[in-house]
Order: sequence, then C-alpha cells, then structure tokens
Amino acid sequence: MPQFFSNKRLILLLVGVIVLVALIFFTLKDREHASVPEQIVKDAVGFGQSVFSKPAQYITDLIDDVDLLLNTYEENKRLKTRLAEYAAVQAELSDVRHENDRLRGIVGKEEDLRDYEPVQATVLARNPDQWEEKVVIDRGEVHGVKKNMAVMTADGLIGKVVLTTPFTSTVQLLATQDPTYRVSALVTGETEAFGLIEGYDIDRHELILKRIDSTFDIKPGQKVVSSGLGGIFPKGLLIGEITEVTTDDYGLTKQAYIKPAADFSMLEHVIIAKRTSMAVDGSDAGNTGEAMDKAADEAEGGDGS
Repeated sequence: MPQFFSNKRLILLLVGVIVLVALIFFTLKDREHASVPEQIVKDAVGFGQSVFSKPAQYITDLIDDVDLLLNTYEENKRLKTRLAEYAAVQAELSDVRHENDRLRGIVGKEEDLRDYEPVQATVLARNPDQWEEKVVIDRGEVHGVKKNMAVMTADGLIGKVVLTTPFTSTVQLLATQDPTYRVSALVTGETEAFGLIEGYDIDRHELILKRIDSTFDIKPGQKVVSSGLGGIFPKGLLIGEITEVTTDDYGLTKQAYIKPAADFSMLEHVIIAKRTSMAVDGSDAGNTGEAMDKAADEAEGGDGS
C-alpha cells in the first residue's frame, strides 16, 4: 500500500479522472446559471470566435457582392442586346405596317385576308360514327356564326362550319373523307408553293397536300398554312408540318403528307374565325366540282410567292 501511494503520477491521474467525472455530472444537470469555469471558457471561446468570424464574414460578403456585381454586369449586357434587337424589330414592324397601309390605300381595299374576329366555343358532342369527321359546338346564328366560317384551336386549323342552328353549329374537320372537301394552302419557308389539301390518310393520320408545282423544291419540316385564296379560311392559319414529299401518279405535280398541328381526336375548346366579308368561290368550300377545279388551276398556276 505505501508503494501505491508513492506513485505520484498514478495518484494525480486518478484525482483528475474523479474531478472530470464530477464536472461532467455537474454540467449535465439542469441549471439556470453556468458555473464560473464554464462562464470563463464560454466567454473566451465566444470572443475568439467573434475575432475570427467577423473578418471571415466580411470577406465572404465582399466576394458575394463582387460576384453579384459581375452577374449584374453580364445580365445588363444581355438585356441591352435584347433591347437593341427589340427596337430593331419594332422599327421593322412599324415600317411593315406603314407599307401595308400604303398598299391598301393604293388598291382601295380595307379588308385583309388575315382579318377575322375570334369567337370562342366549346365542343358539345361528337358522333362515334363520324369521330374524325364532325363535331358540334355551342355557338350558332345568334352569336353571328355562319356557314363556311373557319374553325381552329390554339394549335392550328381544324375545319369549317357546315351547318348552323340558332345556338349550335356543326363543324366538318379537315380529317374528313369527303372527296369534295378542299383547302387552298401555302407551303412556307425558303421555298414557298401553293397546293390543295385533298384528303386524309387514315393509316398515317396525316393530311394530303396535292397539286404542288413540280418545279418547287419543298422539303419535310416546312410549315403549311392556309393561303386565304379560297375566300373561306383566313390567310396564315397554321395547318401542319410536311413529313414526306412524293410525286403524283402521273409525275406532273408533287404531293406532300402533312402532320396536322391540331389534335383532331382531343377537341374541347375551339375558335371560330368570324369574318366581316367572305367571298366564297368554292376553292375552300368544295361546293361544285367545276368551281374547285377552277380554283385549283388558279392556285397551281400561281408564281409560288
């Protein structure tokens, strides 16, 4: 035993462990006030943290401010570029409008082939036997809707009104199998060309554009819009996009398959193109074979512009 107490290092270690355990036990208890040693340690650590954290936070904020300033500078440059482009477009648009007004004044024509008043309508019914042929909408004669008015969705042209009642109208879709249903159309892009939409391929679910002059080099990917030449459909209504170009059975003209821009199978809300003046000559209406052939010849004989 005397030898045990003679080992001072071991005694100091045991005393230190006892004191440490006592301190741990004391600090783990719920207390309202910290002890003096705890206060000293906490105050010393807090002061050290504040000494180092404030400069570090200042440097971090400075870096963030510089980064934000650089980002603002780059964004300002982009906005200035877009603003210049916008100003150029506005100037060009103003010039085009002035030129359009001047040309209208020359020919004494107030109406434009693109002019129409949109009338919103909702699809009420579809006949299962004619699901891809016709739909009934909730706008009729009392709303100013008349026969042969064009009908579209937000995506593109879908057809025309073929029958009206005081409060409803029947719309014949472009996907109809009626052989007398023709639409005068224009292929847009680098190479423009006129043609007539004549038919719908059920297997491909695509429209068929025929009577395209063989000298025009049209390609898949070009957009097709209504030409406005038939007097029913306003000019510039999107019809779809060309997916394939072939020649007809005689090799004299080209024909193209068009993927419709609008989904004929999912029609809920439509827009009727209410026009103040319509000159119906049969090219879009398909009223008589003679009128259609005449309109087709006129469209095919155009200069493609």
